[in-house]
Amino acid sequence: MLAVFVLLYLLLNLFIGWQASRKVHNTQDFMLAGRRLPFYMSTAVVFATWFGSETLLGASAEFAQHGLLGVIEDPFGAALCLVLVGVFFARRLYRMNLLTMGDFYRIRFGRRVEALAAVCMVLSYFGWIAAQMVALGILMQQVFEIDAAVGMVLASAVVVGYTYLGGMWSISVTDFIQTCLILLGLVVICAVLIWKYPLGELLEAQPQGFFRMVPAEERSATGWLNYLALWITIGLGSIPQQDVFQRVMASKSERVAVFSSVAAGAMYLSVAFMPLLIGLYAAKLHPDLLAEDPQMLVPGLVARSGELWLQVLFFGALVSAIISTSSGAMLAPAAILSENLLRPQLHRLSDRQLLRLSRLSVLLVAAVSLGMALSSNNIYELVGESSALSLVSLLVPLVAGMFWKKATPAGAMLSITAGMLVWLLAVWLETELNPMLWGLAASVLGQLTGALIPYKVQQPLAKELQEAAE
Repeated sequence: MLAVFVLLYLLLNLFIGWQASRKVHNTQDFMLAGRRLPFYMSTAVVFATWFGSETLLGASAEFAQHGLLGVIEDPFGAALCLVLVGVFFARRLYRMNLLTMGDFYRIRFGRRVEALAAVCMVLSYFGWIAAQMVALGILMQQVFEIDAAVGMVLASAVVVGYTYLGGMWSISVTDFIQTCLILLGLVVICAVLIWKYPLGELLEAQPQGFFRMVPAEERSATGWLNYLALWITIGLGSIPQQDVFQRVMASKSERVAVFSSVAAGAMYLSVAFMPLLIGLYAAKLHPDLLAEDPQMLVPGLVARSGELWLQVLFFGALVSAIISTSSGAMLAPAAILSENLLRPQLHRLSDRQLLRLSRLSVLLVAAVSLGMALSSNNIYELVGESSALSLVSLLVPLVAGMFWKKATPAGAMLSITAGMLVWLLAVWLETELNPMLWGLAASVLGQLTGALIPYKVQQPLAKELQEAAE
C-alpha cells in the first residue's frame, strides 16, 4: 500500500505538470509563472526552495551526530538567506522586470560578465540537483526495494517530466500542495514521537555542549572564521542564485515578493526543526541506524514504526519535499543556460523558439546532474559545494552592482575570476581556513581593484555595456 501511494503521488505530479502546461504561453510563463503568484502561494514556493533532502535527510543526520553546530549551514544559514533576499534585494530586482538573474549582470556590467556569471551559476546547480537525485534514489530503495541507482533514474524522470511540461507554473502548484503535505506529515510524526517518548528525557540525555550555537571559548581566530563560513555558505552564497530569484520574482507584486521571502525564511527555520527532532529520536531509539548510514536515520525510524498510516504520511512528506526542491533546481540552470548562454549565440530567436530551447535545457541539466548523483552519495556535501561556488564568484558583483555606483565591468570580471581561482587554489592546498573565505576575500579585492583601472582601459567594456543596455 505504501508503494502504491508513492507511485500514485508521482503520477499526480505528472498530471499537474500536464495541466499547468496549458498556462504556459510564453517564456515568462515558463520561467516565472507569468509573475502572478499571490502571497500564500509565493510563500509556499519560496519555502520549498531548499526544504528537501538536505533538510530531511542530510541535516537531521548532522544534527544527531554533531548537535546545533553541525546544522548552522542549513537550516540557519538557509533561513538567513531568504530573509536577506526579502529585505535587501527583492524590491530592487522586481522593479527591473528581469527574466533571469543573469540578466542583471548583463544590464549592469555587459555581455561578457553576463556570460561568465551564467557559467558559474549553471555549474553551481549540478551538485544541488544531484543531492536531490541521491535522496530520490534512497527513497525508491526504501519504498520499492529496488537498487538506489535505478530509483534515481525513475524518480528523476518524473520530476523532469512535469518540470519540462509546465515550468514554473507546475512547480508553483505542486509546491503549494507539497508544502501542505510536508507540514501535515512532520507535525503528526513529531506529535506521535513526543506522546510515546517524553521530549524532556530525550533532551536531557544529550551530551554537554550538544545545543551550543557558537564555538567553544578556547577556539582560535581561525575557528571563529570557519564558524562564520558556515553561516554564509548558503546564507550569502545562495542570494545570487537563479532558483531563489525565480521563485521570489514569480510574485504578483514587489510587496508580495518582499513579504513572501521574509515569511518563507521564518517558516523554513521553524519547520526545519521538526526533522532535526525526528532525527534525534531516531538516533536515541535506533542507534544502529546511525552506525550504518546516518542519512537513513529518519526514514529508518518511520519504517520500523510498523504503522502504515505513519509511513504514508512521512514518505508523502519526504517525496513532496524532495521533488519540490528538485524541480525548481532543474528549472533554474536551464533558464540561465537558455537565456544567458545559448540565446546570445542563436540570433533572432522568437519567444516560442526560446521556450522550446528552455525546455530542452531542462533535459540537459537533468542528464548532467544524474551523472553526478550516480558518482556521489553524500547529500550534505553536494549541497555545500554548490553554494560555495556562487558565494566566491557571484555575490560580490551582485551587491556591488546593486548598491555601489562606482562598480565597473572590469571590477566584476576580476571579482568573479579572482574569487573562483583563489577558492580552487585554497581547496587544492587544503588550507586551515575555509577555502570559501579566501575566495570571498579575493572576490572583494577584485571588485575594488576594478574601480581603480583607468577609464581608457575599460572603454571597450563600457561600450559593450551600453550596447547591452540598448
